[in-house]
Amino acid sequence: MSDAIKHECGIALVRLKKPLQFYKDKYGSAFYGINKMYLLMEKQHNRGQDGAGFASIKFNIEPGARYISRVRSNQAQPIQDVFAQINKRLNSVLEQNPDKKDDVAWQEKNMPYVGNLFLGHVRYGTFGKNSIESVHPFLRQSNWKHQNLIVAGNFNMTNSKQMLEELVELGQHPKEFTDTVTVMEKIGHFLEDEVAKLYLKAKKKGFNKKNASPYIEENLSIKKVLKRSSKNWDGGYAMAGLLGHGDAFVLRDPNGIRPTYFYEDEEVVVVASERPVIQTVFNIKIDEVQELERGHALIIKKSGLTSIKKVLEPKENKACSFERIYFSRGSDASIYQERKNLGKNVFPKILKSIDSDISNTVFSFIPNTAETSFYGMTEAAEDLLNRQKTAKILSGSGKLSAKRVTEILSERPRFEKIAIKDAKLRTFIADDSSRDDLVEHVYDITYGVVKATDNLVIIDDSIVRGTTLKKSIIRILDRLSPKKIVVVSSAPQIRYPDCYGIDMARIEDFIAFKAALELLKDTNQYYIVDEVYKKCKEQQSKTDAEIVNYVKGIYNPFKAEEISSKIANMLKTEDIKAEVEVIYQSIEGLHKACPNNLGDWYFTGDYPTPGGRRVVNQAFINFYEGNTKRAY
Repeated sequence: MSDAIKHECGIALVRLKKPLQFYKDKYGSAFYGINKMYLLMEKQHNRGQDGAGFASIKFNIEPGARYISRVRSNQAQPIQDVFAQINKRLNSVLEQNPDKKDDVAWQEKNMPYVGNLFLGHVRYGTFGKNSIESVHPFLRQSNWKHQNLIVAGNFNMTNSKQMLEELVELGQHPKEFTDTVTVMEKIGHFLEDEVAKLYLKAKKKGFNKKNASPYIEENLSIKKVLKRSSKNWDGGYAMAGLLGHGDAFVLRDPNGIRPTYFYEDEEVVVVASERPVIQTVFNIKIDEVQELERGHALIIKKSGLTSIKKVLEPKENKACSFERIYFSRGSDASIYQERKNLGKNVFPKILKSIDSDISNTVFSFIPNTAETSFYGMTEAAEDLLNRQKTAKILSGSGKLSAKRVTEILSERPRFEKIAIKDAKLRTFIADDSSRDDLVEHVYDITYGVVKATDNLVIIDDSIVRGTTLKKSIIRILDRLSPKKIVVVSSAPQIRYPDCYGIDMARIEDFIAFKAALELLKDTNQYYIVDEVYKKCKEQQSKTDAEIVNYVKGIYNPFKAEEISSKIANMLKTEDIKAEVEVIYQSIEGLHKACPNNLGDWYFTGDYPTPGGRRVVNQAFINFYEGNTKRAY
């Protein structure tokens, strides 16, 4: 994506179902779980490179011994740093106790991180905070094992303020106002409440305080705790948690906005944000990995019993389509095909733009993630050219010479690698005075393959702000002197802010929004901006459920093609000689390509939760009032 946007994070969870000696005997190491966690996190580094964290829990440890270990990093390469710290500690202990190298029981008791249950997290800091305190997993400590809570998630809540107020009403004094803290404290409160009730039951049954703990652990209902905790959550989330005594859970939001996959066999239970990660790390087939249902929780008891429980009533499927377009790794079989289909589905618009002149068109892509949609586009071009070849041959009624038939058959679309990303240059972009000149050179180009009579079609995943297109890509492509530059977005126009985990919070940043404003000025309809602002302000006292997305009124007067045309006009500076056209995927094309990920609120404004409508309402108010704060 030429205009980089950040995704919040990814999770990884491993529960070893066998004693550690089993893994030592079968795989040669008691560190099997740690090694698998490293692979799960490293293969999800695309989901977050601002911070990484790891936590482990040991079972059946005597009082006074440490049974929870946690390490977090916000260094430049946080995953590597986390596991470098872990390895350093492990190696140090083994160097001091060389006779314990093969003593698994001793290692489990005395070595940090060697445990039975593991939780990992990678994150992007969407709020500009990247202190170590912001890195997951978060830990809520207690001297009662079953009240120790470790939480990590791939999520964003739209109603954090309301959740904080609820905690205050419950008598708590949260130490920090962040999504993670409020979520953790909410779970922690109801966990304590459930434990207290079970203790009273145990007491009535004649258990003393010490012996009550096993009773509480066995009878603790994770489903009940989650149901009470998540009652008023509004957002997209895959929430993972560990309890000190050994229970674990992962809860997915009712709309399935954030992805969650899991796998279980007789040795392990595994959870990750992406399916192929589990496939690769555990060498299993695609149909062995399951997707956690909307509103359901995967609950793993200390006993090893695993169950899927409905915690919240599932709502309409609004799984994030950006996961398929860009964020998830393209090694997933379904995602790979869907991205190819995005390229195929937008091709009819490309064909119209170039007047079906395949022979005088060079097709390329913005590296690197747009490459898969490019393959789909090339297949569509090849299919069209094959039909044209067939028509030419048939029109000859069998009278064409062998030479002419060979000439026709030898025609092929011209696919080239035109743009080459020189990412290292970003490091040197410092002061404003030299920024534009340096930005222009973030991409290099391949010379000698584009003629002055050629159209140059180049596809990208999406166009968010258009900054890199305007200041770098189009300017450097124009050096090839094509007749026309056609910039293609495999995604529809991004018109509205996201509030469920993608860092797209300010509506005024979007080039589609800027283009709509310019069109309102051009057509003497800018009064609509004032009307929308007034309607948004009038809604501020209403509940989230009552709020309407009136911001749609900014776009309603115009067809998508009119906005695309205005965007092209805004991207073409005076020094650009080639004609410039911008083509976007249609909403219909998106849904056809990604039929199971129907979350499209950033394109359509149709938010799946009431909090989303409040966020877009506030985002527009902030824009109108010149307030640069985030809307959530």
